[in-house]
Amino acid sequence: MFDTTAFAAILADAQALPPSEGRALVVAHLRAGQKAGRAAIADAFRANPFRSRPTTRAYTYLTDQLVAAAVRTAETCMHPNPNPTTGERLAVIAVGGYGRGEMAPFSDVDLLFLTPYKITAWAENVIETTLYILWDLKLKVGHASRTVRDCIRLGGEDFTIRTAMLEHRFLMGDAALADTFDQSLRADLFQGSEREFIEAKLAERDNRHKRQGQRYVVEPNVKEAKGGLRDLQSLFWIGKYIHKVQDAAELVPLGLFTEDEFRSFVGAEDFLWATRCHLHLISNRPTDQLTFDMQASVAEAMGYQDKAGRRAVEQFMQDYFRHATEVGDLTRIFLTKLEAVHLKAEPLLERLFKRRPKVKDGYEVIHNRLAIADEAGFLSDKLNLLRLFEEALRTGMLIHPDAMRLVKSNLDLIDDEMRNDPEAQRRFLDLLLKHGNPERALRRMNELGVLSAFIPEFEHIVAMMQFNMYHSYTVDEHIIQCVAQLAMIEKGELVEDLPVASSILKTGVNRKVLYVALLLHDIGKGREEDHSILGAQMVRKIAPRLGLKQDEVDTVEWLVRYHLLMSDMAQKRDIADPRTVRDFAKAVQTVKRLDLLCVLTVCDIRGVGPTTWNNWKAVLIRALYRQTKRALEDGMEALNRDNRGAEAKKALRAALSDWPRKDLQVETARHYAPYWQGLHVTAHVTIAKLLRDIGENEIAMDLHPDEDRDATRACFVMPDHPGIFARLTGALALVGANVVDARSYTTKDGYVTDAFWIQDAEGNPYDPSRLPRLRKMIERTLAGEVVTQDAIRDRDRVKKREKAFRVPTHITFDNEGSDIYTIIEVDTRDRPGLLHDLSRAMAGSNVYIANAVIATYGEQVVDTFYVKDMFGLKYYSEGKQKTLEKRLREAISEGAERAAG
Repeated sequence: MFDTTAFAAILADAQALPPSEGRALVVAHLRAGQKAGRAAIADAFRANPFRSRPTTRAYTYLTDQLVAAAVRTAETCMHPNPNPTTGERLAVIAVGGYGRGEMAPFSDVDLLFLTPYKITAWAENVIETTLYILWDLKLKVGHASRTVRDCIRLGGEDFTIRTAMLEHRFLMGDAALADTFDQSLRADLFQGSEREFIEAKLAERDNRHKRQGQRYVVEPNVKEAKGGLRDLQSLFWIGKYIHKVQDAAELVPLGLFTEDEFRSFVGAEDFLWATRCHLHLISNRPTDQLTFDMQASVAEAMGYQDKAGRRAVEQFMQDYFRHATEVGDLTRIFLTKLEAVHLKAEPLLERLFKRRPKVKDGYEVIHNRLAIADEAGFLSDKLNLLRLFEEALRTGMLIHPDAMRLVKSNLDLIDDEMRNDPEAQRRFLDLLLKHGNPERALRRMNELGVLSAFIPEFEHIVAMMQFNMYHSYTVDEHIIQCVAQLAMIEKGELVEDLPVASSILKTGVNRKVLYVALLLHDIGKGREEDHSILGAQMVRKIAPRLGLKQDEVDTVEWLVRYHLLMSDMAQKRDIADPRTVRDFAKAVQTVKRLDLLCVLTVCDIRGVGPTTWNNWKAVLIRALYRQTKRALEDGMEALNRDNRGAEAKKALRAALSDWPRKDLQVETARHYAPYWQGLHVTAHVTIAKLLRDIGENEIAMDLHPDEDRDATRACFVMPDHPGIFARLTGALALVGANVVDARSYTTKDGYVTDAFWIQDAEGNPYDPSRLPRLRKMIERTLAGEVVTQDAIRDRDRVKKREKAFRVPTHITFDNEGSDIYTIIEVDTRDRPGLLHDLSRAMAGSNVYIANAVIATYGEQVVDTFYVKDMFGLKYYSEGKQKTLEKRLREAISEGAERAAG
């Protein structure tokens, strides 16, 4: 890896040359040695992609040789000093991660140059030359030149400096000076400040976790995230500071970890370091963020392969999150052991007057946490494994980590006998239904493995990542988030945001059915079969085991089977079309089911991620719910197209009461029936005004914020001619607008009236101040001043971090979902110019587009078009469907090539 004999020979040659030439000779040799050494380490690591310890040590060894070579060159070639004074002594110390002997391929090289007194000119020259040689080798060097006294003073002021020095390692130079430094740190800095150090490290950890977010963030930072390397290092720092250990293995005899827990520590550390090293090698820089593109590359480098309906990257990330959970468990256990001895005591007055919660027999309170008084007695009744969580919810207390440790090591007590015990079933349902905070119980049960032990089918989805940009959480965390949403709605905390769901729960539903359906709705994920169908089959076995009656089992099974139905109908279909509501009502059949499905749908969408739910989705779900409820209660004739048209015209006349009667007659007579049912009266008013004032061959436009829908409504009126819809989508793509809904209608007197709902790149309505510029750019494009196909090339690029996503294209034709139109559903990879490409391909095939409904799920989009052919007929012919599908696929693939750059 590094030939010390060859370097000694080069150094001897360099000494015979002028200093600058000698230095150049040494640097050239070191550069070649560094390149060869790094290549050898990387090759060995790629051959054994999980062997991180030999890899981090090898990078440390290579760096040691390079640093030593640089110092030797500075001391012998550049600044020889055959008779140094006592003040001209120098010790080179590695600190931080480098001092610990753990280095990723592009880790920083942190050096402390130690001198006995104030730095001399000779030492300054040696240090400067050393650093320049290391910089020439492109090493990222962090350095400080200090005396021992400086180190003690600065370490007392700054915990970051103190932590770096805690992990010091002597490299070369004056060993006696290094030894003095080591003893002074122990005696003058570390001794007696243990409590202060622990509190500083815990505060640092809490701040880091706040910055990084939850453990299950889908693009975690391997070093800084919750459950990452820094958490493990914090444990070791505290252990070293207090117990003076040099290796984590020494924490086992001290009773801080059991043998099993230490194996978990080593396993997590090895996995996280392997991940970090692969990240560095793949990106060729010091990156610690597991972005989507990096996840796929690291999974491949570590040898994961696609299998059983799951991608390699999803299996890799599941392993990652499971190790992150282990780190969390170990952290809790370790810190609890320190609490009794080192944490600050509560002030006396607080201890006297603070009311301690009363706990049931068998429990006690230790450091404000719920602990088990008699472990043997606790384990004598296996139901106590559930009662513990119930008592924690009842008292509002955190569970003591020793109790968690006991539960985790006795999960084998949760067997079939216990799962079928009616008392156990009741206790489990009580955790969901009784205490108003089911999320807390479920999360802790999940982390300790109790949830998977009680419902073995849950094990498969624990820490399961869904490799897409839509889901912000792992599958198990998503389920817990959904349950948390339901609990908040029940407590009346979301009445303003969710009036319909809140009123449904206030009126009353079967809470047991709803909570169990939410808990199990995604239990079928991660397999080759459709997760809704498989999940419903699994419910037949699981729900009776949870104590549900047969009619409740049937309802839960139906909810799991169709848990996506309402979301799909609302987001992928035109809910202004009576046929959509009619078909949905037939599928749901009863108001009771509609109520349950509506609440489940809302919780499911809100549980996907913090920004997934918005006003647009809320308006769609509410409208579908209200129309379907009306149809189920008053009969399907309530959806009659003629009735809705008459009501819409009546609303328009009322809104334009100041118009002359003749103008109103012209306006109400010029539109076909679909126009009246497809738009709200506010859009009818806007279009009426545009039509009344339009000039010959003019394009009239109105841009208006639609705050109820979190979008900007763009209305267009112009003389009708082929390809208008495609031109409009092109113009909107060029200004960076995301179309979420589009409606196109022709009038009886030769105009086309289009309404688009658009959002900016962040998914928000356009700020009113941006609308004039937006209008101008759209006008230029529609006037032909900008050629869309040329201009869109630069705006249609897929971002690098999103290139790893694979979304297969599916195109379906549905002639049953609408009375008038063929519904073409295009499910494919999203990109800015996609809607324009599809509508342009349809225009080239003489397809008339009446409506386009756009539903986006991260990198995936479902564009649904309501269309007729040039004769106003549906696309019944299989030949016509295949021809059109071929053209649409060509448009998608050509656009994808353009976007790939």
